[in-house]
Amino acid sequence: MSSAIDRDAIDATAVTIAPYVRVTPVVAVDGADLGVAGVPIVLKLEQLQHSGSFKARGAFANLLLRQIPAAGVVAASGGNHGAAVAYAAMRRGVAAKIFVPTISSPAKIERIRGYGADLVVTGELYAEAFAESQKWAATSGALPVHAYDQRETLLGQGTLGRELAAQMPGIDTVLVSIGGGGLIGGIAAWYRGTTRIVGVEPEAAPTLTEALKAGRPVDAPAGGMAADSLAPRHVGELMFPIAQAYVDRVVLVSDEDIRRAQRVLWESLHIVAEPGGAAALAGLLSDGYRPVAGERVAVVISGGNTTAVDFGR
Repeated sequence: MSSAIDRDAIDATAVTIAPYVRVTPVVAVDGADLGVAGVPIVLKLEQLQHSGSFKARGAFANLLLRQIPAAGVVAASGGNHGAAVAYAAMRRGVAAKIFVPTISSPAKIERIRGYGADLVVTGELYAEAFAESQKWAATSGALPVHAYDQRETLLGQGTLGRELAAQMPGIDTVLVSIGGGGLIGGIAAWYRGTTRIVGVEPEAAPTLTEALKAGRPVDAPAGGMAADSLAPRHVGELMFPIAQAYVDRVVLVSDEDIRRAQRVLWESLHIVAEPGGAAALAGLLSDGYRPVAGERVAVVISGGNTTAVDFGR
């Protein structure tokens, strides 16, 4: 089988995971309703996906396209990937052990526990939980399911781009949040330059920004309010050449920008998004990315695993 991360492989992956994932809706809104006058905006509501985020796509791709050992699977996560792997493992009758750091939100921890996975909370940040998961994989024989730097993960996330293109053909620009880069890498692999892909990441976790400056994935700061979903220390090796080729630009947003995006989604549309899930919209509302008049813009709302609905002022 080819190791390429391309449209043919994403097509095949979409067929394989279709019985297990939702086709999430899109909603077209007047940009003025969100504070961006003159720009038609489409929101891709992936927070309605199983397990509360897009991560279910990559999780099922891993469990369905790879050979699962008797020991089951193991994953490290800021929370959403862990919830997705736990959910996929529950659906497939596979044992799962999930490692998350202490910064993981209570909502995400409860999701993982609710799906029946063996949960270990360890370390302050994702990188520490990941190191512990590697030790477990080595001693147990469980299959590691990487949150972003695994071919099957990228193919699964690429099905979101495929789905969005079918739902809303002719989109000029897609804004996507960035953590480890699995989502933007998969989406960019689907569009392959036919649509402008704009990445959005927190100022406190500029993983792709620093990688593009250096010409390779490098360690970057890993902080900010979205650290449980958008703050690994570096982007994935597999997605990086895809980003170099097909990501038009990356914009940085502050924690306050992200809070504002969460608040706007709630007050305008009654959509609850976690910080990482609202970051792509923050790139638009903050003027980090400024569309031209009439440009057709899609924004991926990538996750909703939060218990907070009072976003403050």
